Amino acid sequence: DEQLDLDDGRWEDIHVVTGALKLFLRELPEPLVPFSHFDKFIAAIKIQDLSLRGHCIRELVLSLPPAHHDTMKVLFRHLCRVVEHKEENRMSVQSVAIVFGPTLLRPASEEGNMAMHMVFQNQVVEHILNHYGYIF
Repeated sequence: DEQLDLDDGRWEDIHVVTGALKLFLRELPEPLVPFSHFDKFIAAIKIQDLSLRGHCIRELVLSLPPAHHDTMKVLFRHLCRVVEHKEENRMSVQSVAIVFGPTLLRPASEEGNMAMHMVFQNQVVEHILNHYGYIF
């Protein structure tokens, strides 16, 4: 409910803005990719057939609740624009995926292999960024 003045000098540092976005996404009661979809996305990214993998991930994104889907569409459109300027900002698709993967997709509990989950979380985000036009 707080009113923010984005012209205020404290918002000039892009790291502050990015950190605030990541914090907001991390503190959501349920991640942007709902807990119920986590295992499905991980299974989809493991599919060896690239065409089938792409189709499965697209169908999973389309199956998300409307608020999750619509937010994901806007966020990933923005992240694609960030990647377009990778020469200036040093944020390649892989870098963005590393930064946002664990924030956007989290298992309901941390019982499994966290390091392995992180690899797949990043790959899912990378795939969505690379295929944004097809997925959305």
